[in-house]
Amino acid sequence: MQPSRPPVTDRLVRFALIGCGRIAQNHMEAIKKHGERAVLVAVCDTDPVALQAAVAKTGARAFSSLTDLLGAQGELGVDCVVLATPSGLHPRQAIEAAAAGVHVMTEKPMATRWQDGLAMVKACDDAGVRLFVVKQNRRNPTLQLLKRAVSEGRFGRLYNVAVNVFWTRPQAYYDSAAWRGTWEFDGGAFMNQASHYVDLLDWICGPVESVMAYTGTLARNIEVEDSGVAALKWRNGAMGTVNVSMLTYPKNLEGSITLLGEKGSVRVGGLAVNEIQHWDFQTPHEMDALIQDASYQTTSVYGFGHPLYYDNVIRALRGEAPPETDGREGLKSLELLIALYMSARDGKRVNLPLAY
Repeated sequence: MQPSRPPVTDRLVRFALIGCGRIAQNHMEAIKKHGERAVLVAVCDTDPVALQAAVAKTGARAFSSLTDLLGAQGELGVDCVVLATPSGLHPRQAIEAAAAGVHVMTEKPMATRWQDGLAMVKACDDAGVRLFVVKQNRRNPTLQLLKRAVSEGRFGRLYNVAVNVFWTRPQAYYDSAAWRGTWEFDGGAFMNQASHYVDLLDWICGPVESVMAYTGTLARNIEVEDSGVAALKWRNGAMGTVNVSMLTYPKNLEGSITLLGEKGSVRVGGLAVNEIQHWDFQTPHEMDALIQDASYQTTSVYGFGHPLYYDNVIRALRGEAPPETDGREGLKSLELLIALYMSARDGKRVNLPLAY
C-alpha cells in the first residue's frame, strides 16, 4: 500500500510517543540517536508522574490523552505516533491516529485479538497512512547473519527448529500495573514476553503449516499463562518446538533459536539471541568470518535494535526505502500467536492460515 500522505523531504520527521513506561525509554533514546533526521515533539501518558519524567528527559510537549494530542495536530505537525501502551489499547489508538491522518508505529504485539489486528491494517490503508510494527530483534546482527544463511540455502533442507525463552517475571512485575497479566490488555508469556521469538518462526524459517500448544499458569497470580510449550510444523516439512517460561530461577537465563538442517546447524543463544554459540556448515562461506563480530554483550532482553528499526521507519517516511515490518508483516506473528492460544484452549491442532 502506497500512503496518500506525502513523504517528509525538507524537515525533521516528527514523532509523538504514546505511553511513557518501560519500553518507551528505548524509543526516546532511538529518536535522540537520529536527531539529525527526527525529533520527538510530544509525549502522552495518563500517569502524570511518568508523563513529567518523559518531559524532563526529552523536552517534548506533554499530553494526558491521545485525543488531546491529535487535537493539537495543527500546531504539532506530527508525522507518526508511536504506541508504547498496553497491547490491548493498540487497536483503538491506531485507528484513532489513522483517522487523524497520522502514520502509526506500534510496539509488539500489535493487538491481542486477530480481528483487531486486521482492523488496524484496514484503518491505516483506508486513511492512506503507514502502519509500522516494531520488530527490533530482527535487527540483531546475530539474527541478520542467520537469516542470510537460510536465505542463501546453506542449511539445505531444514529439519528441526527449537526456540527457548527462559526468563523470569516475579509476581511484583505483574502487580506493578493493573493491565499486566490480563487477557484484555497484555496476553501471557507467548504473546508478551516471547512475541519477538514467535516472530522468528515465520521470518527466518518460512510459513508455518500447523501448531499444537499447551499453556499453564503454574506459579503467578495472573489471568494469563506464565508457561507454554508448542509443537510446530512448517510448510517446508521442518518440525520444531517453542518452550517458554517466565518462572526461571533466579533470573533470566536464555533466549535462543536452534536450526538443524541437511547441510548445517546453528544455535543463536545468550540472554536474548545475542550470541552465536554454534555455527557449522558443510560448505565454507565468507559469512563465516563474521560470527565473532555479530555476537554482542547485553544485560537487556530488549537488545539494541530500536535505533536500527527507527532508521528504516525514518527512511520510509522520507520516501527513501520501503518499510521492513509494516502491518501485514506484523499480522504474521499475531496470526501465529492466536493459533497457539486457540490450540491450547481447544486442545487440538490449528492449521494456518487463519480465516481472514
